[in-house]
Amino acid sequence: MLRRTAIASIALVLLTPVAASAHQPRSWAGAWTASAQGAYPDGYAVGQPDLTTVLPGNQAENQTLRLIVAPNSAGTSWRVRLTNEYGTKPVTFRNAYAGLQSSGANLAPGTNRPLSFDGRRSVTVPAGRTVLSDPVAVRVTDARAQRLAVSVHVAGASGPMTWHAASFTTSYLTGPNAGDHTADVADLAFPYTTTSWFFLSEVLVQSRDTATVVAFGDSITDGFFSTINGSDRWPDVLQRRLELAHSDLRVVTEAIGGNMVTRIGRTPGGCTPCDGPPALDRLDRDVINRPGARVMILLEGINDLGGGGATADQVIAGYKEIIQRVHARGIKIVGATLTPSAGTEFGLYGTPETDAERRAVNNFIRTSGQFDGVADFAAVTEDPARPGHLLPAYDTNSSVGGPGDHLHPNRAGFLAMAGAIDVAQLERLARVPALR
Repeated sequence: MLRRTAIASIALVLLTPVAASAHQPRSWAGAWTASAQGAYPDGYAVGQPDLTTVLPGNQAENQTLRLIVAPNSAGTSWRVRLTNEYGTKPVTFRNAYAGLQSSGANLAPGTNRPLSFDGRRSVTVPAGRTVLSDPVAVRVTDARAQRLAVSVHVAGASGPMTWHAASFTTSYLTGPNAGDHTADVADLAFPYTTTSWFFLSEVLVQSRDTATVVAFGDSITDGFFSTINGSDRWPDVLQRRLELAHSDLRVVTEAIGGNMVTRIGRTPGGCTPCDGPPALDRLDRDVINRPGARVMILLEGINDLGGGGATADQVIAGYKEIIQRVHARGIKIVGATLTPSAGTEFGLYGTPETDAERRAVNNFIRTSGQFDGVADFAAVTEDPARPGHLLPAYDTNSSVGGPGDHLHPNRAGFLAMAGAIDVAQLERLARVPALR
């Protein structure tokens, strides 16, 4: 069941409101996502071990990857999307399995189930394409405590590997030419680790409650300086807040480190391919065509200003296009104000000029009335004693220790940011049916 990454024509149907009846039929909803951003190693990984000998030539070769993901809800029936969007040759997955992680690369006995694709165990994904598995039965009873392990065997040499660089989650790999270990329950064949996701972009769950909030952004939404294996990015914290409020809304994260709103790219010397496709180019894939998407929270623009030298007007023009496109599909959008970056030493992020442009962008978010809601992240993270700077308590590195970079809030900052989101407002916005 292959699909092109270019946007296909889709029929318009009216989605049901959030308040689902007991008789509402089940459909597929996003349980986990990771925005495909490019070909390994273009990107910004965090806490990554040296994979030079594990992925020689920057590719997988006759080896197995056990990728760990945290679903946003319980469920019993799942589908998995494998991606070769940035590959240059077909990739054959000889076998793939999904089960429950117990510890490390070990699986809970009796939970590992083979995946099929249109009824076949082996699937070849052409370059530039993705493939969605058939439903597989794995019982997840507590999404806060249980994680899914998706194991894939790459037959032969993969060529360029489509990946998501910064996962803040430990996954596991065999060595090259180690063969197929997708069915293994024990972790003896998986001696290597990675903090990235390869070839995996989506997990769907079958559910009556399908309304989804898409956290869309750059490295700050992707969780830089959060805790590895801590599930404490601000979207993760928001998901837990919704659960405490007994909300049926689910949060998925579509964020890429370094990502920009516009197509301006990095100033000379920067790595534009590392930033992934800009928001304007990935919006359809990551938001508009996402199953059940009702609300988008947009936190992006600081990389345009500090990494690309864009003006506030250019970022705002990008916002206006995004707003128009999501509104055309009936999806609501919450604008999140840009957090401060004064003192950052790289690029233009730390300059007074960039801070002035950031404030102009934030003024538009707060006062233009074009967004359906506002999450004032800047207000809760900025140091009142040093305007333009992060609060000192939010300016240390949770992931790998040491000082912060004056740009990325840490775990404490993410808690404050998630707390600034009006959960009741999200519920109201999500009750407006979206068009498909």
